[in-house]
Amino acid sequence: MPDDPQSDDRLGGAIIRPPEDLTGLGPGTRAIRVGRRRNLTALAPILWGSSAYFSDTAEGARDMASSTDADRFYSRWGNPSVRDFEEAVAALEGAKAARAYASGMGAIAGVVLGLCSAGDHVVAQHQLYGQTHNLLSTTCARFGIDVTFVDATEPGAFASAVRPGKTVLVLAETPANPCLDLVDLDELGAIKGPVTVVDSTFATPLAQRPLEHGVDLVVHSATKGLAGHNDATLGVVVGSAELLAWLWQSAVLFGAAASPYDAVNALRGLRTLAVRVRAQSATALHLATMLEQHPAVSAVRYPGLESHPQHDLAKRQMDLFGSVLSFDLAGGHDAGCALVEGVRLAQLATSLGGPETLVTHAASTTHAGMLPDELAAAGINPGTIRLSVGLEDADDLVADLTQALR
Repeated sequence: MPDDPQSDDRLGGAIIRPPEDLTGLGPGTRAIRVGRRRNLTALAPILWGSSAYFSDTAEGARDMASSTDADRFYSRWGNPSVRDFEEAVAALEGAKAARAYASGMGAIAGVVLGLCSAGDHVVAQHQLYGQTHNLLSTTCARFGIDVTFVDATEPGAFASAVRPGKTVLVLAETPANPCLDLVDLDELGAIKGPVTVVDSTFATPLAQRPLEHGVDLVVHSATKGLAGHNDATLGVVVGSAELLAWLWQSAVLFGAAASPYDAVNALRGLRTLAVRVRAQSATALHLATMLEQHPAVSAVRYPGLESHPQHDLAKRQMDLFGSVLSFDLAGGHDAGCALVEGVRLAQLATSLGGPETLVTHAASTTHAGMLPDELAAAGINPGTIRLSVGLEDADDLVADLTQALR
């Protein structure tokens, strides 16, 4: 057996290498190196498909049943493939720990319901993914959790809404789905008392790392940019070991466990994360610039555009501006539907971050469950289109959008 791997009999004799020192390495290099502690000599991620593992002793089984580190006990507790993925995302975000869930919404629900109880208060923003908004506005009310929604773009809005002694959670999403509104991460991280959380799905760790700004937890729908190939469904929460140990208890009870098959696909996706996000960001800026000049388009929102009202903030806290942009069509609802049905190269689908360019009419899909006043508060118009830029040649996408707009 090699000298450097460590074996722990309580965890099923697992051979786990010590954490690799990634100090001074760039984000693209880190994405290549992370999540390999259980690989032995394999270059590709190893799939551990078992749902359960035997124990040699009752004492060993008891130790694993009460351990947040057990990844060879029962799959709801943990899994070696899933653990490698968790450690990989934690390393990319600069976190001490992570927990993977069966989906991005599983991760959001795990945080909200894992930290909050009846009588607690949550501060969130109007500009949210539609299902996150629905969770906060309906499910939380059923459980007696009070939620205040604020305008994420208004300076001091989050802090002003905090109720000392009552507010347990402050939840932000930046860039926000679908209109790319930004939250000042330094301002959010400075809030003391409640746990601060950022859904950073649109950005990925290549574009921003909220923990560096003092934020407590970061959430990703890893289905999107992290996995990056439309072949995995999972979410992940990263943060301090103490907070993740607390969330682990509720995650095991709720049973929103990540699939090892999806975790392996996500680990594979991480290897190309840097080149994908960089290429997609460049194409997104090119398309946003083109759309801004088109007479059928009334507004374009992309943090990389100088016309974005928070462009200076984007430059301060983002290394890249991401693969997603949105735009409003002057013709409203009918024009929006006509465009998503008229593209030929781009495809109508409600996901993002993959190699294929996807379009969606926000009011009909991602935010279909929201009321008209809620849509308006989130900045979503009848003609709002969300565009997830893939890896096709930029000129081909320009031609496709141009013919659809025509």
